[in-house]
Amino acid sequence: MGKLRIVHYINQFFAGIGGEEKAHVEPEVREEVIGPGLAIQQGFKDEGEIVATIICGDSYFGENMDEAKAKILEMVKKYEPDLFIAGPAFNAGRYGVAAGSITEAVQNELGIPAVTGMYIENPGADMYKKDVYIVSTKNSAAGMRDAMSKLIPLAKKLVNKEEIGSPEEEGYIARGIRKNIWTDKVGAERAADMLVAKLKGEEFVTEYPMPSFDRVEPNAPIKDITKATIAIVSSGGPVPYGNPDHIEASSASKYGKYDIDGVDDLTEGKWATAHGGYDPTYANEDLDRVIPVDVLRNYEKEGKIGKLHRYFYSTVGNGTAVANAKEFAEEFSKELKDDGVDAVILTST
Repeated sequence: MGKLRIVHYINQFFAGIGGEEKAHVEPEVREEVIGPGLAIQQGFKDEGEIVATIICGDSYFGENMDEAKAKILEMVKKYEPDLFIAGPAFNAGRYGVAAGSITEAVQNELGIPAVTGMYIENPGADMYKKDVYIVSTKNSAAGMRDAMSKLIPLAKKLVNKEEIGSPEEEGYIARGIRKNIWTDKVGAERAADMLVAKLKGEEFVTEYPMPSFDRVEPNAPIKDITKATIAIVSSGGPVPYGNPDHIEASSASKYGKYDIDGVDDLTEGKWATAHGGYDPTYANEDLDRVIPVDVLRNYEKEGKIGKLHRYFYSTVGNGTAVANAKEFAEEFSKELKDDGVDAVILTST
């Protein structure tokens, strides 16, 4: 068997085209090794070679997913590869979603072994970990060498149809698949051993890790809502018409702060949503359907609330990384407290 033919997928940033200002570039193919492809090529040595690199802007893929996927699949088919590699995407949210989506499509629609890599908190990891092998990476490209040390051996096993070990052995994100194995102790003995180790403060590894949820203790209720200042925060993407801050339609990397002092109604042509992933027609006709400014103004006039805060904060929740969302909230929550806001109404789409 000759060298493995590899097709590599990257976004506009890793292709050296540009950052956010170039995120709308359409899919293109180059018959050369680019960016992370150099590390892939070096890792495979004489066993494989990248025959083509496919590039697509993150925003273009996110906003035209079906069209982008179809174009990229045609490009992949042309080169008849033995292996498809996407990324690694690390903690770049839109890149991760694109990498996961196209890896799944190549694997399922073309029947070609495919693998990608990303950080555990990348939204693409949560969306596609059950469908494809996603190597667990660090949160930035500084972890490229570590990523390749796991991605390349796993890719070789996929191509050779070798048995894939556990996530701990191979370095991929757990897919939620349970397998029966033979052990020298029955379950009751193993459970007792783990319990004893736990009581002694010794290390042990559970056989069935439970999901980890971020719990937030609720604040005490407002004592007098008629004197409270209420603010609006939304992940539904409400923005002034034209989206002046260029908040991304998916996997947002920023949020906006907008003044509604004197505004009683979010009318069509002055306000809209930046959110992708759903039909925005009704939201754009009347953005009060996303954030209830009109209703809160009525409550304000009727004395049911103290007042509506003059600013609302907005981002897009579509595929946005949890880490980004936490960072946004940490920033504007301080402003809300400094401004004397008593409560927040949080809306989505």
